[in-house]
Formats: sequence, C-alpha cells, structure tokens
Amino acid sequence: MTIRLYDTSARQIRDFDPVKPGCVSIYLCGATVQAAPHIGHIRSGLNFDIMRRWFEYRGYEVTFVRNVTDIDDKIITKAREQGRPWWSIGYENERAFNDGYTALGCLPPTYEPRATGHVTEMVEMMRTLIERGHAYEADGSVYFDVRSWPDYLELSKQDLDEMRQPAEEGITGKRDPRDFAMWKATKPGEPDWETPWGRGRPGWHLECSAMAHKYLGSAFDVHGGGLDLIFPHHENEIAQAKAFGDEFARYWVHNAWVTMSGEKMSKSLGNSVLVSEMVKNWRPIVLRYYLGTPHYRSTIEYSEEALREAEAAFGRIEGFLQRVTELAGKTVEPAAEVPPAFAEAMDDDLGVPGALAVVHTTVRQGNSALAADDKDAAVARSAEVRAMLGVLGLDPLDEQWAGASEQSEDLHGVVDSLVRLVLDQRESARARKDWATADAIRDQLAQAGLAIEDSPQGPRWTLSAR
Repeated sequence: MTIRLYDTSARQIRDFDPVKPGCVSIYLCGATVQAAPHIGHIRSGLNFDIMRRWFEYRGYEVTFVRNVTDIDDKIITKAREQGRPWWSIGYENERAFNDGYTALGCLPPTYEPRATGHVTEMVEMMRTLIERGHAYEADGSVYFDVRSWPDYLELSKQDLDEMRQPAEEGITGKRDPRDFAMWKATKPGEPDWETPWGRGRPGWHLECSAMAHKYLGSAFDVHGGGLDLIFPHHENEIAQAKAFGDEFARYWVHNAWVTMSGEKMSKSLGNSVLVSEMVKNWRPIVLRYYLGTPHYRSTIEYSEEALREAEAAFGRIEGFLQRVTELAGKTVEPAAEVPPAFAEAMDDDLGVPGALAVVHTTVRQGNSALAADDKDAAVARSAEVRAMLGVLGLDPLDEQWAGASEQSEDLHGVVDSLVRLVLDQRESARARKDWATADAIRDQLAQAGLAIEDSPQGPRWTLSAR
C-alpha cells in the first residue's frame, strides 16, 4: 500500500510521491531556544521521529533536518532580563532540548543547523528577492512585499485584504503593514551581522527558507511543524522560497498541540510541563508512549490520570515480553516484518492509534498462548510485538533503552529478592491452607503497588498501575 499523508495545503490526505524515488527529505521546524522544553515541544519531535522511522521501515533513505532558532526577539529579551549573553541563553536551552529528545528516544537528525550559522545564505536569498522585486530595504531592514507574490496565503487560505499581519515591535518603513521583516536593522545592545544593507539580524521566517534550501535543495518532500506555525511562519517561508525560485515543500504536515485545561501548552501562559521534571517522575519510555501514540493531528489534553493509564497500558505490553523472555530463556528477536494490519494503519496518514490496537491485540493473543502453554505461538507473537514497537521507538528490549533497562534491572533484582521473601511466606500460608493470611499478604503487596499473579511456574509479581 502507498503511504498517504494529510497535506495541510491541500486540506486532504494525498498519496506520497517523493521528489527522488527511494528517498525522503523532511524539514522540521525545531526549537526556538529561549527556554527549556515542555512536553508540547517534544511531542512535535516525537511525531516526526515516528514518521521518519516508518519511512525507513518502508525502505526509504531519509534525510531529516531539524533546525535550531538560536536568535530571535524572545532570546534577546531573556538575555536582557537575566543579564546574560544571548548566545549563553540559546546554547543552554539547545542542550536542554537535545537532552529531552534523547531521553524520549528520538533518533538524531541528519542535520541540525543553527540560524546564526547561515547568515550568508540568508543574505543571498534577500539579494535575489530584492533584484526580482519581491523585497525591499527600508531604514536598514529588509521586508518581503506580500502583494508582489499572488499566491501569498496559499497555505492558510486567508484573504489578504482581510488579513492583519501580527505587529512587529520597532519595525518602521514598511510599504504595507502586512509586509513582513526578513532582516531587522541593528539596535543598541543587540547582536548583529554585516549585510549590503547595513548591520542587523535575521527575521524568523527567513531562517528556515534559507536552511531548507541549503540542506534539502530547491524541492523537498515534507515540511513539518506545529499547527501554530501555519501562519505566519510557514506562510511566509513559502512566499520567500517560491519567490526565490524554489519549488519548496511538496507536503505540509502539522501536528496538534498538548493542552492543559483546553489551552495550548506554552511558556507564555505559564502552564508548561518541563521535560526535565517529567522524566524525574515518569519513565521516559512511558512518556514517549503517552505523547507518541495518539494520532499526530489529535490534541492531547494533559492529565496525570491519562499518564497513569498510559503507564498501565505500556506495562501490559512489557509484562508480556518479560514473560516470554522467561519462558524462552532468552530475548526473542523482532520479526522481520510487522503484521499487515499494523502496516496498513501506519501507511494511512501514520495511523498510530490503529497500529497500536494491533499491538495490544497481538499481546492478548500472546498471553492466551502463554496460558495454553503454547511456547511457539507465544514466541511468534512476541517477535511481532517487538517489530511493531521498534517502528514506534517503544521496544523496551531495544538497545536504545539499554541504559534505563540496566538501571531498572539492577533495581528490579533488589526488589525481587525482598518480594520473594514475602511471597515465600504467602506460599507457606497457602500450603497450610491459611487462606486469610495468604490473602492479607497479597493485599499488602497490592497496596505497595505490586500485582501478584499465580502461574503454573509459581507466583509472579509486576508493578501495578499507580
């Protein structure tokens, strides 16, 4: 089946037809590094990590670019407030973002360019746009003339005559208030770079057009980002790039938000949940399950209860894999191919919820095989589960999670020794038919967060849902 993606520009799901056969090029608007990341930021990275993994599973060679906006108004404001160099703010938070991506199992991008490293490319783009009559200089700033490009607003489907461009503080000399700044003239105390039109710094939109052109060429496959970037950021990227002469992106893919009390999670609203804090209270692989398994176009309403449900659901998958490993006496390798129903769901606009349903169905089939003492069937289902989880970046037995697994195994061994002492007391009570004592021990373990399962091989404990 052909992979199909929802294209925001077309407002419909389209068959994927790459620019270059057998290859996929993806540009994702990455971090603006004025502050540490919350889980809403990392969700975007997770969604496109899953996209990348699926394309690679389907045999494509993927080039994945995720940029870093390391200079903009917000970073400069933060630096002024904190009395620190602007680059110090940016570098600290860039590392925090990368730590967050790594903690939640995102593969590193092929390229991760910083805006400040591409001023030369931005100047070249502005020079060409001015020569072609699509941009102009005024008071040391350079603006894009939106009326010079008839297809402006093709992505957001707005009417130019009814549109109001968001205000840009300190911007003067525009011919039309809806024109947007590609380059901002220097101000006292701000970082700046030399250009033919005087010293200044980049405008946000110009950065991505220039970097996408440098790393992916004049035409590439997928441009991604959050829904909030459709306008003005992505709209302005398109105008600059196409007026410059690029075909630019063939597909525009946007992920929905993580919300709290119905509002988009954001630093400005003060309702963010920082990744660095979340991983102290929740296992990173559980956070990945929670953020990565809803459909990328569906809003996630954050709640502790939803996280506990995700933890319990993932625990059932882990428990099955653990029981098969114990039965087989070794780790079962992933199957060479995922089940057809899983592939069908993923091909259809990255339908992770449908694909995950196949995972849970396979786990149930595997548990039934375990109950029937059918080792071969249980091992086969385990191999299929590992193959599917691998595509989603959620295989707990994969070396990607090895560090966390080793630490968990050390702790598991200590807890297991202690729990075994209690279970031996319970088994003694059961042997003398003292059911009241046996049940009391089981209930006390349940209160401590442990679920006890009596199997033909003896009692087995697992962590229960919080």
